[in-house]
Amino acid sequence: MAKPTKDIWNRDKDGNKKEQRSFLRYAIVATALFIVFLFLKKDSIVTWVQAGFTLRRQERQIEQLRQENEELDRRIRMMKGDRDTLERFAREHFYFAEPGDDVYIIE
Repeated sequence: MAKPTKDIWNRDKDGNKKEQRSFLRYAIVATALFIVFLFLKKDSIVTWVQAGFTLRRQERQIEQLRQENEELDRRIRMMKGDRDTLERFAREHFYFAEPGDDVYIIE
């Protein structure tokens, strides 16, 4: 018994299903060409999908950096307006001390 896939390409066996089998052959060839074109073309759908993922990742990074900038701006405004906050920041981060203070650095 012949395999059905081999029968598709044999035009002698078309019989009364000539149009259906012709369309099926056309659909198979068109699909194969589309798949080959899809993966061999330089600007393919695969490249577009990868670019989409990269774009989304970069948008998330931009949003994260925007939030960090807002936090830093808030801290700058707070330090400009309040001298005590500025002194506390200098002591914590730069180990500044007023004359007479004992400084202990624990890491």
